[in-house]
Amino acid sequence: MDRIIPWGEWVRIVQPCYYKGERGNKPYDLELMLRLYMLQNLYDLSDEGTVAEAMDSRAASDFCGVESSNQVPDGDTPGRFRNLLLKHDLQEKLFAQVVGLLQERGLLLKKGTIVDSTLIAAPSSTKNWEKQRDPEAHSVKKGNAWHFGYKAHIGVDKDSGLVHSVQGASAKEPLI
Repeated sequence: MDRIIPWGEWVRIVQPCYYKGERGNKPYDLELMLRLYMLQNLYDLSDEGTVAEAMDSRAASDFCGVESSNQVPDGDTPGRFRNLLLKHDLQEKLFAQVVGLLQERGLLLKKGTIVDSTLIAAPSSTKNWEKQRDPEAHSVKKGNAWHFGYKAHIGVDKDSGLVHSVQGASAKEPLI
């Protein structure tokens, strides 16, 4: 991933929208947040699962550049970061750039596409500062179970299995 994703450029793209830390807690390193976001998308992890993976897996912690659990944010932070990317329409821009780089290197073929929707869990608890659930997240029934959160509509090349597009939405929204 380090050879494909231009992390420095991604930091420059997101930096104007990122928390400045003028009040309250110091913000987490922006590249760390981008790496956690990529880890979450690569392995279809919940917010809490992403944090746990970054702390428990040596490969994931090396990828994210963390040496101790003190450097990893709590389970709510990846969701707030994802919302920031969605609010500023940066998610599609970042993934479009990766698709372009993969195509330039001949690593992405688009003969046919399979689209899958993956649920991304969000905390349904109201135990936060606002005493409210995430207004962007919604409930949806899959099989016999209800889930609260978001959907990622993922386009995959049918022959190579490589992801070429990702679109985020609330869990109740249909595939567009």
